[in-house]
Amino acid sequence: MAGGAVCGEAGLDARLKAFVGRTAATAGVGKDPVNLPMIRHWCEAVGDTNPAYTGDAAIAPPTMLQAWTMGGYSGHTGRFGAHDELFALLDGAGYAAVVATDCEQEYLRPLRPGDEITFDSVIEDVSDRKTTKLGAGYFVTTRMDVWAGDELAGTHRFRILKYAPAAPAARKPASKGSSDLSDLSDSSNSSNSGGSEDSRGAVPRRPRPVINRDNAGFWAGVEERRLLIQRCGGCGRLRFPWLPGCNACGGQEWDTVEASGAGTVFSYVVMHHPPFPAFDPPYAVAVVELAEGVRMVSDVVGVGHDEVRVGMPVRLEFQRVDEELVLPVFRATEPGPPDTGPRGEAGQAPGVAAG
Repeated sequence: MAGGAVCGEAGLDARLKAFVGRTAATAGVGKDPVNLPMIRHWCEAVGDTNPAYTGDAAIAPPTMLQAWTMGGYSGHTGRFGAHDELFALLDGAGYAAVVATDCEQEYLRPLRPGDEITFDSVIEDVSDRKTTKLGAGYFVTTRMDVWAGDELAGTHRFRILKYAPAAPAARKPASKGSSDLSDLSDSSNSSNSGGSEDSRGAVPRRPRPVINRDNAGFWAGVEERRLLIQRCGGCGRLRFPWLPGCNACGGQEWDTVEASGAGTVFSYVVMHHPPFPAFDPPYAVAVVELAEGVRMVSDVVGVGHDEVRVGMPVRLEFQRVDEELVLPVFRATEPGPPDTGPRGEAGQAPGVAAG
């Protein structure tokens, strides 16, 4: 197994299971009480204009539950050693890579500015050894109970995969002189041939978008090489991504406007790890601010990952990546301004995923 993992190590599963139920933290204290500045920053970052989160009677967005427990770069003091012991055991067995997989939250009481937060944490589950596309490993679930005074405000379950990275799949060599787009299209097409001998070792297909009744119109527009933005029929506000109702006025009626295609890089992250099938790290994923004022996540093409800059002008293109899928991407139209600060690196920046 990669990374020095010991295949069939006697008793490893039992040793891991012994951590289930052990305490990871007791009466941890949030570094700040619930406060309006953090609520405002959160709402601005996600574009949430719900009036419940402003004014004298404001509450915190429920999805901020974990934010009030975070220790920042300096971390928390007084944490029990069980969590670190579990990770050290997994690391020593070769399962040293980590990727977050999912979280579940339950909200029991609204949090309000001034609430003092405490939290308890327990190792709730360690799975049997699993084999995934990333590699073999163990899913570790931690449950955190978040308290406001003596009232339970909510619970947060966070699940990660600790794994030994699988060997990278063989990549189809690019034809001499071919462009980035044709390479991607060719390799994607070959990987769609139903698992034939010729397709073995080819780059897997890009992940399929989740299309439902709320966003089907957007993807239909992409197939027609049109980038459509929703416009509220009540207040006229433009919104992206597509939603069933307006997050400004609550209106249910809407139509669409077609984006001009002009935009700038608002922020970006360079993905290095973990490797995902069909993506070749390092690569840049950007939040692009369209000329119409909405923002969307997409790829920046035409420049290297190390050339992407905040403020870089880009222009919409549509890229066919295989016989089924067309994606909107943005091509750099001119060099961006000098890089004046650290860019995001995968694992250290907000969760931005390539699509």
